[in-house]
Amino acid sequence: MQIQTYSICVGNQACNAKCPFCVAKMTPKMGAEKKREINWQRFKIGCQYAKDSGVSTVLFTGKGEPTLFPEEVSNFLYGIGEYKFPFVELQTNGLSLLSEDIQKCLREWRGYGLSTIVLSVAHYGDDKNQEIYTPNTMYSPLATKINMLHEKGFSVRLSCVLMVGYIDLIEEMENMIYFCKRLGVEQLTFRQLGIPYNSVNPEVEEFVRVHKLSDNKIRDIRKWFDSCGTKLMQLMHGATVYDYQGQNVCLADCLTIDPTQEKLRQLIFSNDNHLRYDWQYEGAILL
Repeated sequence: MQIQTYSICVGNQACNAKCPFCVAKMTPKMGAEKKREINWQRFKIGCQYAKDSGVSTVLFTGKGEPTLFPEEVSNFLYGIGEYKFPFVELQTNGLSLLSEDIQKCLREWRGYGLSTIVLSVAHYGDDKNQEIYTPNTMYSPLATKINMLHEKGFSVRLSCVLMVGYIDLIEEMENMIYFCKRLGVEQLTFRQLGIPYNSVNPEVEEFVRVHKLSDNKIRDIRKWFDSCGTKLMQLMHGATVYDYQGQNVCLADCLTIDPTQEKLRQLIFSNDNHLRYDWQYEGAILL
């Protein structure tokens, strides 16, 4: 079995953002509603299995916001050190990155091998991001966070949702691409809003249905990138990576699984200390 990513769930479902399209709220909690004691034996088994299966990337993520649990991030980083995974990434909404405490943690995490910060965004405009992530408070400038991360030696990937009223036109995608080029962002991912097969949150599901781009529009976007960009790589879960005028751009989906493949998109060390391979199905469990 070949696996692409070892995803490690950090903390619980606590979050400091208000994303109305939150995938985590639509998928099973899998222990995220509780405070847990980490089963380090299972975690190590997951690390070894990931290493044996050719995993190149470890992704710290969560049902909530990982940076709200900095001590756990540090412990996990220390725990994976002996396995020497080439790429270690942290997915975050970025709301805490400029705080003094997280600034100190970033220096520590870089020393532990964290290489990439994946920032979830809805737009290149701070006002638009504020509407989604912090409707009641100010959204700290995206450009400031990107520059700070580069100064600390991190690579940056923006993970941008495609959404009606935000990034929903090819012209707006180009604006996002030029924003990334100007700031030296190493990777940009455009991701379609997704609904799990058995959503557990009707309110979030309805928002996604209203704001999700149509299948025809997504096909048009793919055709446009195929004609105007240079295809660099096809990832095992169906995502395609392009070079577009010197910018790395990936077109991806939120939720994918292909039961016919001898490959897994990811191995997941979940909040209930189980090793899983899909976010949507509680039955997708290895240990």
